[in-house]
Amino acid sequence: MLDNIEFLNKEFFWLLLLLPIAIAWYIFKSKRQTAELKISSIQGFKTSGSFWAKFKHVLFALRLIALALLITALARPRTVDVSTRTKTTRGIDIVMAIDVSASMLAKDLVPDRLEALKKVAADFINGRPNDRIGLVEYAGEAFTKTPITSDKNIVLRSLRDIKYNTIIQQGTAIGMGLATSVNRLKDSKAKSKVIILLTDGVNNSGFIDPKTASELAVEYGIKTYTIGLGTNGMALSPIGYRADGGFRYGRAQVEIDEDLLKEIADATGGKYFRATNNKKLAEIYAEINKLETTEVEERKYYNYEEKYRPLVILALFLVLLEWVLKHTIFRSFV
Repeated sequence: MLDNIEFLNKEFFWLLLLLPIAIAWYIFKSKRQTAELKISSIQGFKTSGSFWAKFKHVLFALRLIALALLITALARPRTVDVSTRTKTTRGIDIVMAIDVSASMLAKDLVPDRLEALKKVAADFINGRPNDRIGLVEYAGEAFTKTPITSDKNIVLRSLRDIKYNTIIQQGTAIGMGLATSVNRLKDSKAKSKVIILLTDGVNNSGFIDPKTASELAVEYGIKTYTIGLGTNGMALSPIGYRADGGFRYGRAQVEIDEDLLKEIADATGGKYFRATNNKKLAEIYAEINKLETTEVEERKYYNYEEKYRPLVILALFLVLLEWVLKHTIFRSFV
């Protein structure tokens, strides 16, 4: 209850130093006013009024408390209720283009490339509460998994549903993935438009050249961050099918067209990253998260409630009480 009380004029608390001085003066004055009389017995002086005589110092205590209350009131105690309102002044629309070709099942990341990506991407989405995000899947062809939306639950649910399937044409159509992402963002009214394109291979499918797609991104003012996923050298990758329909794994060379990915990133004002393990992938998304910040306008509203009035009223009451007691009960002792 007291943690939100502040004092506007704290310098008045220095006046509290007067209280010890007043107490010392009162004690000194009381001793000087006390007369001494030597008698053999005080039995005849004992009356019922002696009880009140012992408590006459209550008057001074009341005056002292009243003074302390007035000093506290001068310090202007008040409670502060702070409310904060935020307004996003610069929104960002982001499309995450995810390679879902069979090579994304390689196990050089844990448990495999695709699942490692989905986990890191989910953390990234959760960290962008003020932005709209969409998802594009691509392999030998590309399609929109989720249009850009501010509903993160829909995006996260769609992300969890992404998996390798045999329905989509196989291959790696980087140009198609990028062009489809551009198509989702070209009509966006956001101040900043971003594509995060991830692949673990080379462009070997699709009817749209990656360079043409990057030119479209430049035309519509869309920045592209590219990520090459996979370890350097050999990786445990799908190399064929077993009799039961599952994949047969073997060591295969990781091939990523890094020159192409760098060219796309440079042309659009983005940046190229290489993720060789789970930790590096997480660091890449964290860096993109820092590079693409959303400006948020924060306004704080302060509601002050003055608390000095009750102190003044109580101090006046104590002064009045002292006056009444002084002229009634303690009249004969002061």
